[in-house]
Amino acid sequence: MTTDFYTSFREPAAVRAVAEAIQARATRPVRLMEFCGGHTHAILRFGIPDLLPANIVLRSGPGCPVCVTSAADLDRAIALARVPDVILTTFGDMMRVAGSHAGGKSRRDPVTLAQAKAGGADVRVVYSPLDALQIARENPTRPVIFLGVGFETTAPMVASAVLAAEAEGLTNFYVFGTHKLTPPATRAILNAGEVALDGIIGPGHVTTVIGSDAWRFLPEAYGVPVAIAGFEPLDILRAVLALVEMVVDGRPAVVNAYARSVRPTGNEAALRAMERVFEVADAEWRGFGTLPASGLHLRPAYARFDAAQVFPLEVVSAGEPPGCRCGDVLRGVIRPTECPLFGRACTPRLPVGPCMVSAEGACAAYYRYAPVESRS
Repeated sequence: MTTDFYTSFREPAAVRAVAEAIQARATRPVRLMEFCGGHTHAILRFGIPDLLPANIVLRSGPGCPVCVTSAADLDRAIALARVPDVILTTFGDMMRVAGSHAGGKSRRDPVTLAQAKAGGADVRVVYSPLDALQIARENPTRPVIFLGVGFETTAPMVASAVLAAEAEGLTNFYVFGTHKLTPPATRAILNAGEVALDGIIGPGHVTTVIGSDAWRFLPEAYGVPVAIAGFEPLDILRAVLALVEMVVDGRPAVVNAYARSVRPTGNEAALRAMERVFEVADAEWRGFGTLPASGLHLRPAYARFDAAQVFPLEVVSAGEPPGCRCGDVLRGVIRPTECPLFGRACTPRLPVGPCMVSAEGACAAYYRYAPVESRS
């Protein structure tokens, strides 16, 4: 029987061998955080916790770009969607995430982009900012706004769309950017000291762009090791083994356990596009507040593409949904099942917070893959 390349990362004998190596090396408690929401889903989907010794604790982190988008930014996006003649384009996950109230009948009446669309706003789901660019070409008399949500993985695509719009002379394409940078959020978690961590499972897709060298500050400034992981069982287990070995041996470093995708310096073409179009700025994160130098804004040279400047709107945000502890989940302070709304008032069908909406949300992962008794 032949085995294809990706199936080899799920080969039972290899998985057992790495799991046994972890069991042998985990001679002390080890507290790890997987930054990436994709890792949280993979860890639970593949039953990784069942393969690990009880003294290894995994916590989910803030690596869900939809989840960390603040309620205030969602309110602004919904307000932009209601500007006459505007076509607002967005990724599908954003459609069901509630703002704080965003023009509802009362401050307690959250509104989503899906509800704004039902109310008459022209909101369209796209798979790429280049799709939004095409919509702008097809509708030259209407403003087309792309809601730019994501980390360093999606920012290069948005930068490419802006550069393409500039080259074509499009005057009706705009970006409402809420892009975030991942290392500052990790710093914020470690600086806050709310959750004790011995190691970080580094995000594979983000690090493909920014490079493994971008995480050197963790061992150098905090003494915390990081292992970059892919998304298959062997990828994750090899990263856990590397972290356990570094923690037990007291030698923190950066280990690239995803070398088939990640290089030390990252994707230089993507980084150049980001550098050309964006500048680093403060950004508001759900669960964190405003973090210095943690976001990307369009440079002044591209201000004509900035929807926030071209369509200045006064929006008053009412804050987070009552009872939702998504912010605490994103900081790793609690597990999703510790939120009183989880599985009761908040489900994938009727989500309260974005962590239950997004395909990368920790609450959605726990609801789908955790034992049924944890939902009741």
